[in-house]
Amino acid sequence: MSDNQENGEQLDSKLIPPLREAIDMVRMVLYDALRKDLEQRESDLSSSEIKLLAGAVVNSLFGTPNPEGEAAAFVVANRERVEDELRGVSERFPKYCGYLTDTLRMQVICDNQEGGNSLPSLLMARALGILKEERPLPMPSSFMITVRALGAQCGLLVPMSPSEPPTD
Repeated sequence: MSDNQENGEQLDSKLIPPLREAIDMVRMVLYDALRKDLEQRESDLSSSEIKLLAGAVVNSLFGTPNPEGEAAAFVVANRERVEDELRGVSERFPKYCGYLTDTLRMQVICDNQEGGNSLPSLLMARALGILKEERPLPMPSSFMITVRALGAQCGLLVPMSPSEPPTD
């Protein structure tokens, strides 16, 4: 039995897939914000290069590099540019730092439950000034509701609407 199981810290395995979906939603929000920001600032890059750069920054932050194809080649050829963009995330996107903090923490929890280790991503976010250490860790349900609202606010999801009360 692992230390987590002995301490009662095991996350219900049914929660991991919806948590992963919420994590991916925050990744999409950051990607979209980065892409739009790069389109405004980087006139020397093609549309395809902007998308590759935004994807490389998000993948780097979350510790999920794309090991194949055009994306991998782009990262190798543009490592310094990717790192420069990573260093600017906290300054250019301060409104997302809380979401990124919660998301990276949830990713660490999910990965840990599945035998992975994404703690280096959390440590990198702290070094980059993205991680808001004073922020309390949300409950999984609160995290998912907050991310759903963010996705709706950013136009990536349809906002939740109250359901009609049952009629008798």
